[in-house]
Amino acid sequence: MTVPNPALRREVINLYKELLNLGKEYPLGYAYFRPRLHKAFASNASLTDEAEIRKGIERGEFVKKGMRLITIKRHHKRTTS
Repeated sequence: MTVPNPALRREVINLYKELLNLGKEYPLGYAYFRPRLHKAFASNASLTDEAEIRKGIERGEFVKKGMRLITIKRHHKRTTS
């Protein structure tokens, strides 16, 4: 087994932390979101190919954008109601 690129590892950890933080505003609640996020990351923990890891990061960034939109929508509804 090869040791993953340290910069790539840091990128994955930062993405996980950002998604965890965004999960606090998830409509179904943090308790619903956190275990699913953990499972998604744990299922990809065995990846060693840098290209596959980058694909996973891209998927995570896509999810992050979607979650930001959800958060913006929720805050907008609260302020206009």
